[in-house]
Amino acid sequence: MMTAKSAQPTASAIVEGVPTLELVGITRAFAEGQGRLEILTGADFTLHPGEIVGLVAPSGTGKSTLLQIAGLLEKPDSGDIRVCGRACATLDDAARTAIRRSDIGFVYQFHHLLPEFTAVENLVVPQMIAGLGRSDARERAMALLAYLKLDNRASHLPAELSGGERQRVAIARAVANAPRLLLADEPTGNLDPKTSHYVYDALLALVRGTGLSALIATHNMEIAARMDRRITLADGKVVPRD
Repeated sequence: MMTAKSAQPTASAIVEGVPTLELVGITRAFAEGQGRLEILTGADFTLHPGEIVGLVAPSGTGKSTLLQIAGLLEKPDSGDIRVCGRACATLDDAARTAIRRSDIGFVYQFHHLLPEFTAVENLVVPQMIAGLGRSDARERAMALLAYLKLDNRASHLPAELSGGERQRVAIARAVANAPRLLLADEPTGNLDPKTSHYVYDALLALVRGTGLSALIATHNMEIAARMDRRITLADGKVVPRD
């Protein structure tokens, strides 16, 4: 059975009083014709340990760009990103990859599961890449699947799972390496309303149970209301949203 203790990262990844994520003065613009499209214009944001924040903003305002930068998948034009206190904006690709592998989990609108691997294998593979032995990786994978009520589907390929089941496997994979930070970009955008609520219930329960910090982009205000606070993007900056 999955427990909060079994999902916690090593003590070295946690520094008391240090935010899990800090974005400081982030700017990002893209070329558009003869000019530039300003997306982020000095965005500041802090996410504390154990906190769940909903990012609720209209399409085209920069939600995905903000998440990509926070997850070290894209570099800002200026500003700093700190993950668990470590400045990351100027790190090389290898160092950024190492931090993503150890400290950050991602959930996307599409599950991106490896189609040739079973549900449990999709969780085992990233753990083994991170250096865990196969036996320990499988034990943790099965515990996560059991926590999400998917242990009876562990040997099924993604094509044999429902949309909601695939997305719950994707959530389990995102936390398989015991990250400190979970970033989710419209994680139920491809699901019907009933399945969407079920998947969000599983996601929030897992985040609460493991003490993760999470930044979750969603259009669903009912679900966003269950998070600790909500933010939006206005004129390229992060602002509170009631």
